[in-house]
Amino acid sequence: MRGAVPRLSLALLAAESGARLCAIIHYLVRGQLGWFGLTIACLVPGYAAQLLSILWFRADGHPPGCWLLALHLLQLGLWKRPGAAPNLPKPRWATCHGDSCRYWDVLRVAAEKGGGAGEALAQLGDVCVLRLLEALLQTLPHLLLQAYVVVAVDPAGFIPGVSAGLSLLSLAWALVSYSHFTCLLRPGHLSPPAAVILCLLLWRTGMLGTRVLALVLFARLYSFWVFAVAGAHWLLMSFWLVAQQTDIVAQPCRWRLFNCLLGAVYIFCYINVRPGPSKTRVAVFYAVST
Repeated sequence: MRGAVPRLSLALLAAESGARLCAIIHYLVRGQLGWFGLTIACLVPGYAAQLLSILWFRADGHPPGCWLLALHLLQLGLWKRPGAAPNLPKPRWATCHGDSCRYWDVLRVAAEKGGGAGEALAQLGDVCVLRLLEALLQTLPHLLLQAYVVVAVDPAGFIPGVSAGLSLLSLAWALVSYSHFTCLLRPGHLSPPAAVILCLLLWRTGMLGTRVLALVLFARLYSFWVFAVAGAHWLLMSFWLVAQQTDIVAQPCRWRLFNCLLGAVYIFCYINVRPGPSKTRVAVFYAVST
């Protein structure tokens, strides 16, 4: 099952990137320069994940060459992704320490050493964390934009609709693959069966889809008032995270920034960032944010 996770991740990543490129060409050909510019702008936050990838590569003692920089400029760094050096601070769930790893390396190690190999688990965790970051920074804004185009501007638009659908599925899978990895980290836990993974994917897709649709419909009816509603939700979730005293980031300034950024993510979905049972926190999240 572990080998299937990077395979599906690669397939969705390629499909999402292809659909995004088609959407860009679609707006350019039709002369819709406003939507063309906004779609291009949604690519910019994704460079944060590419920059982090380069920093991990340099910290590992491998100065990036021209070909590697070109890959990251094209936002293909996840296909050839470096592992982190031991002296570079990382989140507690990102535990890969070693040489360059990528989705292809995960597949190779899983095939050579089996699904339970520790090297394969470390590499899988590294790419899952980086893919989740890229999905939240880049795929989510693109999903919101394309969903708004389909709902409010061009309901018959096939290409924006396909791009929005693939972005939704890719984002949901990024969350599922992260949950899959954190489950494997727990002592005595085996890889979840395919039925569990499918249920998680359906849950994440439905949750994200309904929240995105609700925000898009609200924006269509009330225009910029949607930012007031989303802002209030963001502040509430940020204060809730501060009250939980999450200790993933030690420095006070970075800790506050982390809680603010995660509070924005909580507008759309719940991500467990604390060890231990999370049933109470999940119940509180859905009770407040429903």
